[in-house]
Amino acid sequence: MDLKQSAKETAKVLTSYVTFQAVKTVLNQLKETNPARAHWLNGFSTKEALQDGEAYLIALLTESPDLAMRVMTVRQHIAEGICEFLPEMVVTSIQQANMEHRRQHLERITQLGDAEHTVDSDFANDTDVPQESTAEADPAPE
Repeated sequence: MDLKQSAKETAKVLTSYVTFQAVKTVLNQLKETNPARAHWLNGFSTKEALQDGEAYLIALLTESPDLAMRVMTVRQHIAEGICEFLPEMVVTSIQQANMEHRRQHLERITQLGDAEHTVDSDFANDTDVPQESTAEADPAPE
């Protein structure tokens, strides 16, 4: 496993997500201060894919450089704010999620084993099912 490559790919995804959050923030600000610009940015954002934050910003720079600069400023502010505690949060979140998945899996396989045992016991106690007897049968009358 190439951890450096995984880190690069994760950083790219995270950067795109922070860009998305910045666009949402700018949109909310514009809704209050300039609804017409908010409407324009919303329309632009539905046409341009935000999955790739860098490609989105390149397109936004072409169409509206002032909004692109605003989005870049906001995303930098968001990144600086979250990067301080993000690594620990991610590791802790993954550890907790893994523990929960393992617990649920263990419960599921344990219940499955209990369910099979219950079905076998119910089957053995069913009066319509002939039972094997460990006691000797009464001798037949002569």
